Amino acid sequence: MRTNPLIAICLVGVGAVAGVVAMKRSDTPRLPAQSPTTIASVNPLAGQGGVNTSTEPIRPIVSDTTLDPQVVALGRRLFEDPRLSADDTISCSSCHDLDKAGADGRAVSIGIGGAVGDHNAPTVLNCGLNFRQFWDGRAASLEEQAGGPITNPKEMGSTWPQVLAKLRADPAYVRAFAEIYNDGVTEDNIRNAIATFERSLTTPGSRFDRYLEGDLDAITAEEVRGYELFLEIGCASCHQGMNVGGNLFQRFGVASNFFEDRGDMKSGDLGRFNVTGEDSDRFRFKVPSLRNASKTAPYFHDGSVATLEQAVRIMAQYQLGIQIDSEDTRLIAAFIRTLEATHDE
Repeated sequence: MRTNPLIAICLVGVGAVAGVVAMKRSDTPRLPAQSPTTIASVNPLAGQGGVNTSTEPIRPIVSDTTLDPQVVALGRRLFEDPRLSADDTISCSSCHDLDKAGADGRAVSIGIGGAVGDHNAPTVLNCGLNFRQFWDGRAASLEEQAGGPITNPKEMGSTWPQVLAKLRADPAYVRAFAEIYNDGVTEDNIRNAIATFERSLTTPGSRFDRYLEGDLDAITAEEVRGYELFLEIGCASCHQGMNVGGNLFQRFGVASNFFEDRGDMKSGDLGRFNVTGEDSDRFRFKVPSLRNASKTAPYFHDGSVATLEQAVRIMAQYQLGIQIDSEDTRLIAAFIRTLEATHDE
């Protein structure tokens, strides 16, 4: 039995929040762990040959098939080129390594000259599905985001005149840009190419996506039970849509004060407040995607949590106001692992 945590339930359309309703959960009996078809309580077609995706809070990924392959290829080259940094040592892929699920495995990233960053590097996979970019949402588009690290003194530490001079001195880049853009190598075109490449980094075809699409054998009974728990306790109030997150801001510490308990407050902990200066935005962050989360430890904006199971327990405690036992934690983490998939090539 669960004791009345106050949760916000987001009513979603295809990957977008349609509205938010605050509701108080009464004590709810747990569903039988041995029955994988109890998901029918929220999914009337489960166990009947298909999944009613119109009623599910999570949607399968649909990749953008309109992206120009030539622009994607140029964007990837730029993404992996350390010459975009002041001393030719740091590339976008230094902190968003595609071999590490689009992250870098560090608590916070290390930039030019060993500069220590303020935040954990979020995965670049599926970033095109986010409604804003960066933890504090300061970039409204991937084009805007693409230029941020290049001039950030703690990241790549360069300037646009430096970057343009380097690329315009490279005949191969000059030819590649001229084939795509009428005005050649410009800041806007660099941003566009990198952003287009990043939009290509979707990860369709996860086992859970296949389950949603009707393959009821794609996930195990335990993983179905983990999804049931994910819905029961309210995780889907923030983690839903096509990216299982990334489509709203939320305060870190809805039910209790995470930062007071953690201690050692830093400016990066203020979240969206650093962008807006509004007290209501203090400690608010863009909700991260859970896709491939099992591959992108450590967790949270500060990289303070080492394991997926620990992150699940902390979220239940500080966001939903409940304590979950080790078995429920294991099952929810097992469900999250069904969201793993490789990116489109």
